[in-house]
Amino acid sequence: MTDRRSVSLVKSNRPQFTDVEGLAAMVGHGDAFGVGGHHFARLPVALLRAIARSGIKDLRYICWAGGLPLELLLEADALAEIDLCFSSLDIFGLPPKFRAAAESGAIPVRDWTALAMIQALRAAQQNLPSMPFQLPEGSDMLARMANATAGPDPLAGTDTGFVPPLRLDTFVVHAQRADASGNVQIIGPRALDFAMAGAARKVLVTVEEIVPVGALRQDGRQSILTRNQVSAIALAPGGAYPASCLPFYVTDYQGLSEAFAAKDTALSDKLRLPSGGLSERLRKAAKVSAETVLAMPALSHGDKEASIDEVITARIAAEFDNESFASAGAVSPLANVAYRLAKSTHAPDMIIATMSCGHLDIAPSPMVLSLVESLDCETAAAHAGGDDTYSTYYQAGAVTHEIVGAAQVDRRGRVNTIALRKPSGGLLRLPGQGGMADVANMHRDYLLYIPRHSVQSLVHEVEIVSSARGLLTPAEREPMGYRTGKALVFTDLCVFRLDQTSRELTVIETMPGVTRRQIRDATGFTATFDAGCREVPVPSSDTLATLRNRVDPLGLRRLEFVSAKERGALIAEILAADRAMVERLIGMQRSPVTS
Repeated sequence: MTDRRSVSLVKSNRPQFTDVEGLAAMVGHGDAFGVGGHHFARLPVALLRAIARSGIKDLRYICWAGGLPLELLLEADALAEIDLCFSSLDIFGLPPKFRAAAESGAIPVRDWTALAMIQALRAAQQNLPSMPFQLPEGSDMLARMANATAGPDPLAGTDTGFVPPLRLDTFVVHAQRADASGNVQIIGPRALDFAMAGAARKVLVTVEEIVPVGALRQDGRQSILTRNQVSAIALAPGGAYPASCLPFYVTDYQGLSEAFAAKDTALSDKLRLPSGGLSERLRKAAKVSAETVLAMPALSHGDKEASIDEVITARIAAEFDNESFASAGAVSPLANVAYRLAKSTHAPDMIIATMSCGHLDIAPSPMVLSLVESLDCETAAAHAGGDDTYSTYYQAGAVTHEIVGAAQVDRRGRVNTIALRKPSGGLLRLPGQGGMADVANMHRDYLLYIPRHSVQSLVHEVEIVSSARGLLTPAEREPMGYRTGKALVFTDLCVFRLDQTSRELTVIETMPGVTRRQIRDATGFTATFDAGCREVPVPSSDTLATLRNRVDPLGLRRLEFVSAKERGALIAEILAADRAMVERLIGMQRSPVTS
């Protein structure tokens, strides 16, 4: 009898149609295994749960992000190795199983820069022995990527990174639809799905619907994996739940919260599609339009004094103007809110790109947690993938701003978001640098934030340099095709500037009411103050009203400023307010207000 796992599945012009268990049986022990989707969007959760149940072992997990898929596979003891750029559960914090595996050393974890992983996948996709990439100057990341190397470009002679092919045995992805001949439709941002599919021997897809041949031509703003790129397809309505699959349903944040909080039940069981199917609320929320949300009467949060999160948000927003092109990564409420505040007030013509540039030129709709993705998807001028985003915008130096959070920054503005050493000597694993090591040099302005300024977060020298502004001066940046701008660090006590001459941080602004002594005492290096150092202005009443009542009515920005102990209660508060607001909007969508 033939072991189904040993059967070689060769892509042909027409993929096999099967069920979810049939797809799971096509995954082989020891496969180099990639997962599609992004963040809490289009994750192949039903298929991952089936793979976890199948008893598969020794997979090499390869993906830009870890997050929920990685937690499911770690719970099933299915992994032997992990290759990634970043792992987070978004507002729910650090993934516990990933942290435990990384901190114990039980499973090797290899951190990649996003660009190096993209180029390695492209090398496999294009059948090339290697691909070049811009070096992450100033960081330690090249040394941390075992197969990447630096050498002179054969034509120009300049130092360049090179990476060999990153080949996948199996790539799994959830998509909106397939037609009866096997063409697969992806609506919205496509993350690294196309690069990973091209680098994979087997591409296994779950879909919400199977439609007649020709039906996919009727949909706009879509991407297609043609049938000769796909190995097998299974119909799995709700197959991404509790993640989203637009336009069918939004992310079930309440369900995720309950799943992550349950300690006595397996995560895989908690993520099961409810017996009655998807709730009507999740389906109807996916249909709420930007027009309906914008027609919602503004909330009123009163006229209390500005909190520190509001001061920092408004101060960051002041950095943007009508010529700005600002990109928000996967997990960054503060950046998202600051961008939308600027576009809603003084910079209406700025370009905002969200979900790692997957949504391009969005409208500044309110940050309603359950609707952010669907509203951005609706209002975006275009949708993109992470691979073409890099070549079109990041590597081209076209992005002016991307503000990112940092766990630790040293006196030279270098960042550590990979791991910290505990006082006991043990390791505290952090999410990883994602794409920071690349874009720290590529974007015109390098903006970091540390919500809680302390001697632990502002240090003399970071242990691991996960990213840095290695190319700082015009002489260093212009030959690379990069514009020169500001390099700033925002904290709850002050604003630092990375000085081009000393290449060290200098305080240029203090937060309202904060003294220089407070800053010196809370900084792990000698804090120096610019001659023109001034106090950050308190936001105007109009700015505060726009921020509180229109841009961020749920107060998502606050999640960046609370301790781990306070986070659970704040999330519960936000989820309750989010549910009430979404139900209100669903009611408005049914009965639109007419003028």
